[in-house]
Amino acid sequence: MTKIIALDIGSKRTGIAETDDLQIIASPKETIATDKLINYLQQLNEEEGFAEIVVGDPLNLDGGDSDNSERVRKFVIQLKKKFNGIPVILVDERFSSKMASEAMIKTGMKKKQRQQKGEIDKISAAIILQSYLQGR
Repeated sequence: MTKIIALDIGSKRTGIAETDDLQIIASPKETIATDKLINYLQQLNEEEGFAEIVVGDPLNLDGGDSDNSERVRKFVIQLKKKFNGIPVILVDERFSSKMASEAMIKTGMKKKQRQQKGEIDKISAAIILQSYLQGR
């Protein structure tokens, strides 16, 4: 099998997570600038390959679109064009940032580490990916 990757797309940076080769466990990978994401994914696909791209869908608490929904969906269109043949799946990301913050605290991550903006993004991506894996 090939890995599945997940993206928590923000306006400035994107958290990235990936599965193991058996697609069982999601792990945070890294955080990169959103404007460099497509090039990063191209290189990652050439080096390692991936079977699917899971993208966090930034919905409001009531399930409606948020301020970021349109931006993320436009990005999904770009992904589908660039990675033709690789499924791009939107997954509800409500509460992923809160869950990531709680996970960072529970694992004993120091406050200084938790305040690094990129940490929460990649952990959120892992939570989005694990949610997707459990729902398949």
